Amino acid sequence: MRKSWETSPTKWRELLPREKQLSQCPSSVRSNATSHKWAFGDDGGGMDPEAMRRCMSFGFSDKSKLAIGQCMDYGNIFVVILLFSSLFIFQFGHTDENGFKNSTMRLGADVIVFSRHLNNGILTQSIGLLSYTYMMQTQLDRIVVPMVHYQINTSSVSFEILNDQEHFISNLSIMLHWSPFTSEIELLKQLDEIGCHGTKIIIYNLWFNDDSNMELDFDFDTEDICIAGDIKREVDALSSWETLNEQHTANRLRYSLRVYLSILYLRLPESFTIILRGQVVDLHNIADDLQYPEFILYKPHSSDESAVVTTIGFVKEAPEVNVHGFNIYHKNRLILPYWQVVSYLRSRGRGVVGVLKADFIQPTHNKQDFERTSLFAKLEHRLKEMTWEYWDCHCQLLGYQKKRPKSQVPIDTLPPKPPGFEIPWH
Repeated sequence: MRKSWETSPTKWRELLPREKQLSQCPSSVRSNATSHKWAFGDDGGGMDPEAMRRCMSFGFSDKSKLAIGQCMDYGNIFVVILLFSSLFIFQFGHTDENGFKNSTMRLGADVIVFSRHLNNGILTQSIGLLSYTYMMQTQLDRIVVPMVHYQINTSSVSFEILNDQEHFISNLSIMLHWSPFTSEIELLKQLDEIGCHGTKIIIYNLWFNDDSNMELDFDFDTEDICIAGDIKREVDALSSWETLNEQHTANRLRYSLRVYLSILYLRLPESFTIILRGQVVDLHNIADDLQYPEFILYKPHSSDESAVVTTIGFVKEAPEVNVHGFNIYHKNRLILPYWQVVSYLRSRGRGVVGVLKADFIQPTHNKQDFERTSLFAKLEHRLKEMTWEYWDCHCQLLGYQKKRPKSQVPIDTLPPKPPGFEIPWH
């Protein structure tokens, strides 16, 4: 059973009015938390109180604007900070219900969110707590998400609390008991560190696995966060061929957050930076890894407007590495990394890697795959053809024997046909 680090049990009253509580069982917070391994947030402009309520309420989702910020860790606390401009950087056309809640609950038992939003001289500050530990320790039968909201008029420098007094005091008391912070001053300091606008997400009480080890590994690499158990630690015991394979991006992205983030987006604005554990994440373009690249136009529809360019080539370490497949992005975000469209049991197709942006198909709710539509099936079929075509034309560049076309015998050289038999079409 997955568990978080021990928290001392304390009885608490139900402090939110019943109409603001949800009938969904708190255990569903964990049961639904399977779709993401890393947390995401808003567009950097911060959230006003209404947006914060939508973000942290179950059954609602508004994921048209996403960004990733600075990731840090403090012991058993994982911090994601979103401190960017209000540009709509990444647009997603598909809605993932409860994505924020599920992604954070996948990492740890509890999350506290700080957000600042500036609009027409009015600065709002919101703090929300989603705590599985709190709900289970107090044996609540519904999900309770305490929030506090502040408003500052930058012209008159007036400061006011947007909650009514009773709910503000009760919600604040829950936060101070069940979060890493012990005073309102400490909470407000977190908001001050954000700046004029943005969002900071702190995930704590990180999950442990069945062996009582933390699911996330912060020690293997001081500049990375890894999935424990998936790390290949004994590299020295591997052969040079095995080491080359294990160190390739296609394999490391499975457990390394830094590697995953480096290929997560096709391109980033100059003003956008991802910082992980104090170090900038360098963008890595998979297409730059290809040797003998070609560019193939694909039209999912008859119109030229929907045409996309697929970059295809041999991975630069081929034929030594066992890496192949297509990297398919949707609206700038990687959905399928190194997707294998053909069987690579034989040599044909080995080492062939492609990159394309397929905005004409829709990703699934967890952004780990695409909806299996007729358009997707057509794309899969065409990528198989591209793989065979590219391999057959270029395999000799890697030392493979080029496939010879089947010899065809002219019909007029065939022996006389037996009575009653027709010569087959060639």
